Amino acid sequence: MALVENMLIIIGYSALFLLFYLLIAFIVGTAKKNNGLMDIFYGPGFFVVALTSIILSIIFTNQVDIRQIIITILVFMWAMRLATYVFIRNRGKPEDYRYQAMRKRWGNKVVLKSFYRIYIFQGIVIFIVAFPVWFVNISENPSIEILGFSGITLWLGTIIWLIGFLFETFGDYQLYKFKQNPDNKGKVMDQGLWKYTQHPNYFGEVTQWWGIFIIALAVPFGFISVIGPIFITYMIIKVSGIRLLNQRYRADDKYAEYKKRTSVFFPWFPKKK
Repeated sequence: MALVENMLIIIGYSALFLLFYLLIAFIVGTAKKNNGLMDIFYGPGFFVVALTSIILSIIFTNQVDIRQIIITILVFMWAMRLATYVFIRNRGKPEDYRYQAMRKRWGNKVVLKSFYRIYIFQGIVIFIVAFPVWFVNISENPSIEILGFSGITLWLGTIIWLIGFLFETFGDYQLYKFKQNPDNKGKVMDQGLWKYTQHPNYFGEVTQWWGIFIIALAVPFGFISVIGPIFITYMIIKVSGIRLLNQRYRADDKYAEYKKRTSVFFPWFPKKK
């Protein structure tokens, strides 16, 4: 019973720290009249959950496991890379077109609606997707047996995460360099990783969260944390990622041709014309 109570307390405090972090993001975004700044705060929000849950777990149990350390480091690496990339990409630019459209629709209620429909909503997304992370950090972790289930899930999950990290990192870098070249204006990015999948960055992000879920499998009842990777996969493919981009470029003939020959999500060789 004490273990369950401690777990609930850790979850509660992690959620509170995340809420405080989101309030800071909301204040900054409102002051700057740029809700697109939440895109920079988004990644580190996961690290807030990871860090608070592992610190509180150490305080309550007076011990820490290598699986908790590794999973927290992986989240830190992903979060800082994403935040840095988004900051560089958006530096000096006006508010993203998506948030501008929301600002126009919401009129004089923009501040209130921005708070719960952008910041709080993304906070909920963060907490759900980070399920495997905080679940590992608040649970009793089994000892690591290199050739046992606990060891295999740890190194296999880490390898899968690394594959996703490289896909997202190089995909973002290649797209950024492509857009920096004025000669590419009006062209469709179909080079590098973008030759094999329309969304190497999204594929990479999803792959990373499935890798983290595999790491969590060795924890008692870790299988229930599959909610996290399923949720982010659905959100990216059906809601906020691929779907929005397809709507934005639906009238672009060049992009339509690119879509015909290129795998939508999973990397594969392009179709021959």
